[in-house]
Amino acid sequence: MTITVLLGSWIVATNLRIVPAVLLPSLDKISQTFIDLNRSGYGGTLLYVHYWITMRRLFVAILFAVLIGIPLGLLSGYVRWINAIVDPLIQFIRPIPPLAYYTLLILWLGIGESSKIMLLFWAALPPIYISCFDAVQRIDSEYLQSAASLGANRHQIFFNIVFPASLPDIFTGLRSAVGVAYTTIVSAEMIASSSGVGWMIIDSSHYLKSDVMFAGIILLGITGVLIDWLLREMACRIVHWRGKKEC
Repeated sequence: MTITVLLGSWIVATNLRIVPAVLLPSLDKISQTFIDLNRSGYGGTLLYVHYWITMRRLFVAILFAVLIGIPLGLLSGYVRWINAIVDPLIQFIRPIPPLAYYTLLILWLGIGESSKIMLLFWAALPPIYISCFDAVQRIDSEYLQSAASLGANRHQIFFNIVFPASLPDIFTGLRSAVGVAYTTIVSAEMIASSSGVGWMIIDSSHYLKSDVMFAGIILLGITGVLIDWLLREMACRIVHWRGKKEC
């Protein structure tokens, strides 16, 4: 309903020229821009190539954040000495806006792919870590004590109780991490870049090409919704004991 009203208002506003085209291009114009970008590209690169570059940066960063953040978060909540080492670093980085240290990443890693991926990685790491850490902290200690009394060692308790019990929160943290990293894409591509959908949006804004801007924003928006839907579907299939209400 909301989308229908929004699209209807958009059509009325553009057809009656209530809003200048440079500020709000028509849906027909944006559709044609999509076609043109796929045919002739932007900045010498076709739209699907820009899109692939952006998604590659995002997924590589998320992959490293998952591989590092989940074990660190779970172990930090389970082992005190690991928590004492890791938690202060994460808590220090978490409130800092990514752009605040992006210039340092460029200084250390250069203007290539490494600095962009690292920026997205550091944006995605804290949400995953914190969700995993909190998940372990919320586990009823009686479960752990009961398992220990039956002869289970810490290794068995971790993989048979702690990890399965934390899975719902792990997926919640993953969705949050993807959202945070996704909102950082434009920031990652706005400095010292010449490719990617985020760069395309920023560059076209310099020349008031609002149709290109809207095309990029809509593309990112649709992709973000699809990624979140896929993560929810994965959670429902893997963590099926959560119940139908959450699926």
